[in-house]
Amino acid sequence: MSELTIEAKTENLEKVLAFVDKHLEEKECAIKVQMQIDVAVEELFVNIAQYAYDSDTGMVTIQVEIQEEPLAVMITFIDNGVPYNPLAKEDPDITLAAEERQIGGLGIYMVKKTMDDITYDYKDGQNILRIRKQL
Repeated sequence: MSELTIEAKTENLEKVLAFVDKHLEEKECAIKVQMQIDVAVEELFVNIAQYAYDSDTGMVTIQVEIQEEPLAVMITFIDNGVPYNPLAKEDPDITLAAEERQIGGLGIYMVKKTMDDITYDYKDGQNILRIRKQL
């Protein structure tokens, strides 16, 4: 498992994506799957950067673990911010016209639909969010 601890600022998104993509490219991940993972990583990292820490900026740790049988990637986001379970929020009603929908929630919905598994836990003062995708 590889780990990156970085300040939870949107300016660091490129570093986070480069860190994740390095591991995906080493496993010759299909570009479509890599793009789905990148969108999920971007959504989750930006949410942490924007909402986890009230007025201050905190740190976030991103762990990348490649699982061999079946070939998959597990990406874990760990922060000490405000406890928040994005999976507890009800999915948006995508049958409504865009102007009729409530603002927000579509990004997490996309993550839930494109990843094979997503879990959240709050333990020892930390938000722990994991996504898993078969490669």
